[in-house]
Amino acid sequence: MSRVTILILSVNEAPLLKWSLPAACAQGADEVVVIDNACTDATPELTEQHGARRLRLTRRRGYAAAMNAGLAACGGDWILWCNADCVLEPGFLEALRPHLFSPTLGSVVPRLMRATGMEPEKRLDELDAAGMTIDRRRKNGLVGHGESPERYTRAGPVFGGDGACVLYRRECLEECAIGLEVLDEDMGLWATDADLAWRAQLLGWEARYEPRAVAWHKRFYSPSTRNLVDEAHRRLQFRNRLLMVIKNETPGGFARNAPSIVGYEILALGWAVLRERFLLRAYVDVARQLPAARRRRKWVQSRRRAARRGRLASGGRSGGPPFGMLPPGPPPPVQDAPGGTPGATPQPSA
Repeated sequence: MSRVTILILSVNEAPLLKWSLPAACAQGADEVVVIDNACTDATPELTEQHGARRLRLTRRRGYAAAMNAGLAACGGDWILWCNADCVLEPGFLEALRPHLFSPTLGSVVPRLMRATGMEPEKRLDELDAAGMTIDRRRKNGLVGHGESPERYTRAGPVFGGDGACVLYRRECLEECAIGLEVLDEDMGLWATDADLAWRAQLLGWEARYEPRAVAWHKRFYSPSTRNLVDEAHRRLQFRNRLLMVIKNETPGGFARNAPSIVGYEILALGWAVLRERFLLRAYVDVARQLPAARRRRKWVQSRRRAARRGRLASGGRSGGPPFGMLPPGPPPPVQDAPGGTPGATPQPSA
């Protein structure tokens, strides 16, 4: 049987760990590891109390660097990484296990529900995310955020999993690593999960959504909270999306979707000029990081071609990433089935 490790990052987040760590330890994983990112709070005591292993980082690192350290230090054939602000429901891991035997599956994506706090009474009757998508404009986003929990109730293929909570095959992570970095440390935080999911897709790994695996997430940055987040975080997200596209876009993908991509970039620049001028600095930051991004792009694109040949030879999926792919919604009503329009599975716009 595949061994599973649960990996949780804490950055002085003991009040959150008080709720999330017991839920993680109750899942029956082979190992639970807490990354102590130079914490000065009760993270060590909570880790010991619940029988988890603590990985102590002596100096504070950014999100990507801390997660890379944790991934390198833990075992397991599959690694469930989980934010400290995410509480797993009982039976979460068991719902994911049936998927672990598919040889082309790189990640399994759970169903995240919204919460305004860690306590049960602060849980909302709304979806937080049924995975991530990158649409034809190359804009990354959350699937189903804020929608009714009656949506996205069937398992199915999805572009990738949100970094708040996603299960990855170790082999997939090792194949996606550029040097020692699974997550791009130049990006730091926002969109590093979407960047990894895109890279995994380019290398031929598939992702699957499993709605029976449920977790509650108190999200910091989302479409519903963006206006409340400070300018530095919004600028970082704006910058990182551009870096992600530079590294991962393919010539064929750009040719097929050029009007959507170029049109969106013009609109994004106009928004920055007219509404949020602090975002203009992101273009300067991209220019500074362009040489490193190009080196990463060269690595990604060379592996993409080799991986595609290998996956096709072994009967794996062909073609490029499924941009805009969404998990299946609820089954359409019987009377709507012939026409295929009302109640049909939602499709992305171009």
